[in-house]
Amino acid sequence: MKTESVQKLRHMGETPILPGCYLRVTAKVKAVSGNLPSVRIAAWAGDASNAHVGGIDETGPSVALTAYGEIVEVTAIIGSGNRSGVDLVWGTAPAYAHVGLDLTGSNGGVVRVDDLVVEDVTNVFLRDLFGFVDVRDYGAIGDGAADDSAAFEAADAAANGRTVLVSEGTYKLGADVTFDNRVRFEGTVTAATDVMLILRQNYDYNTYLDAFGDEVLAFRKAWQALLNAPEHESLDLCGRRIELSAPVDMAAAVPNKSGYEIRRVVRNGQFNCVSGTGWDTEVVTSQASYSPNSPKKLTSVGNVANVPVGALVEGTGVGREVYVTEKNVGAEEVTLSQPLWGPDGNQTYTFRRFKYALDFSGFQKISKVTLDSIEFQCAGRGSAIMLAPIGETFHVKDCFITKPKDRGITSIGSGCQDLQIDRCHFTSDEQSLPVTERKSICFNVNANDSKIRDNRFQRFRHTAIMAGNGHLIVGNHWFNGDGVTNGPRLGGLILTEPNAKTIITGNYIDNNAVELTNEHDQHPDFANEYSFGGLTMTGNIFTCNDVASWFSWIVIKPYGTGHFIQGLSVTGNTFKSLNGSVARVETVDDTFAELDHFRTRNVIFEGNTFNGVDQPAINPVTLDFDQPSDAATWTLNVGDYLPFGGNARTVSSVVMRDAIRNGAGDKLYVMPTVNINAGADNSYVQLVWPEPCRGKVFVTARGDKPA
Repeated sequence: MKTESVQKLRHMGETPILPGCYLRVTAKVKAVSGNLPSVRIAAWAGDASNAHVGGIDETGPSVALTAYGEIVEVTAIIGSGNRSGVDLVWGTAPAYAHVGLDLTGSNGGVVRVDDLVVEDVTNVFLRDLFGFVDVRDYGAIGDGAADDSAAFEAADAAANGRTVLVSEGTYKLGADVTFDNRVRFEGTVTAATDVMLILRQNYDYNTYLDAFGDEVLAFRKAWQALLNAPEHESLDLCGRRIELSAPVDMAAAVPNKSGYEIRRVVRNGQFNCVSGTGWDTEVVTSQASYSPNSPKKLTSVGNVANVPVGALVEGTGVGREVYVTEKNVGAEEVTLSQPLWGPDGNQTYTFRRFKYALDFSGFQKISKVTLDSIEFQCAGRGSAIMLAPIGETFHVKDCFITKPKDRGITSIGSGCQDLQIDRCHFTSDEQSLPVTERKSICFNVNANDSKIRDNRFQRFRHTAIMAGNGHLIVGNHWFNGDGVTNGPRLGGLILTEPNAKTIITGNYIDNNAVELTNEHDQHPDFANEYSFGGLTMTGNIFTCNDVASWFSWIVIKPYGTGHFIQGLSVTGNTFKSLNGSVARVETVDDTFAELDHFRTRNVIFEGNTFNGVDQPAINPVTLDFDQPSDAATWTLNVGDYLPFGGNARTVSSVVMRDAIRNGAGDKLYVMPTVNINAGADNSYVQLVWPEPCRGKVFVTARGDKPA
């Protein structure tokens, strides 16, 4: 008989409530007499310490009794997960229940409870009870507002080798979550930038894409996990193409790291730059002061706060590929990647900040990162990779960098120390333009010991601007030609450290020059330093076609006076010009200064082949000289053969090819003395005999001194 406003009937035995287990409670009720009440399944929740668990729903849907003698079945499902069909969602706090029913409505009625049944209906909700553990069974709400991170961790703890299922919904993670078991996402998650999702068993880009539902966010979160999970050394992009409407700030994606120096690899995918204002170049102009005494500083920089780190610096006396490495707003200072060779003390500079698909410049230091088998589809909208200011052994291998707007790979500091680029393909967005109108550059280097091997570089303005020394440039093909007949060509490889300590071997150098400069020297005039040299070029193929006759493949361009060549070996190379000849294979660009040929030493230029070249360069050179008339002084022109317009500094041998005879026809058994650096341009050798004579000799001369 119903005598209270809510008449409660409970089974006082403890019915266990387990995470992931769903119980259906059913009662059969009929009205016997009196007022007709309503009936609902109800239960009391208790925790492991026998305390009541509050804050959860303990009553099911109410059913009104409408007739006497009619059997009415009321039911409700109790479970931990917020699933469709679950009436009493209890989460994981309750350990047991006292199940039963409530009578509500008017008092005075009599009802009969015929049955009270509790049955396990877990199989209704779990398709594979033994293969999956659902996060909803451990209290996850999935409404995008409640913090479900604790439920995720609880589900993973209970999985014990099974797969954790993140069923449909949007789950907010308010704290870091690490899955030790495999996880499958049917729903998606949201998380703040500094909240990490670590997937130890199925760590790959596809899983992060399933988790976050956004291509770029998925990559950022996967990269964040890569630098925070010691279990993984590589991120597999699973062959996916990621659409970028703006650069990916690789440092901002990992706010808990200012640097990283453990090997990490990102591989097997594609980044595609799509239209968007995120690729627009930032341009800032500012007055600044420069002193060679602080060679990598601009001071008194106006508007310094707006000068972007990573910006290219342009202005009078600024060499190529000088970048802003860092800035100090309070001190109004900018730190540069390289010194400036000849600016005014105070002048206006232009700062251009290009935008890169993967931008590492926000890190202080990044080392041992490898990008493997990735294509950067820049589409003329963005550039590809910007390195961190400091770092070592950044490795780009088997990648395609296609149509970068401005740059392929940029170093803004010493993050290129031991840079390795292997088997990559760089294709310009400016192939139809004359080379003089192009502006894109494949890569630059500021530090030492780079290894550039087996790559292909196609029609950029320059292939590489390389400061530092100790570089190995092996087995590459770079070609920078255009369709202009008898047109100019520019430097493909520019070495800006005068004494480069570099090997260039086995390359195919097509329609461009190897250029040696000192444009990154704050004191470009020669002082107490090494001058141009320390370079070995062997076994390369040099070719050109339809070029101006004054083109040369090897160019030395001093930016100051007093420089000379010391230690240069050019051996076993092939030089070939098509559709017209070139005057020489080597030259000095004296725009700013000439070389001091009186100091040239240790230059080897031999074993090369020349086709379509008017005047071969050979050092040492052996010439066959015929003096048909009697003369006491024989003058030999050897200068045309000596590299870079060098002086006739040394004669290492004079060998008689025939008898030397005087005016009477008698043989002379004497040797001549030798005058070097003869003639107005010092390009002649003179053999001085004791008396006038005639004959034929082999003379070996050099434009250097070997030691």
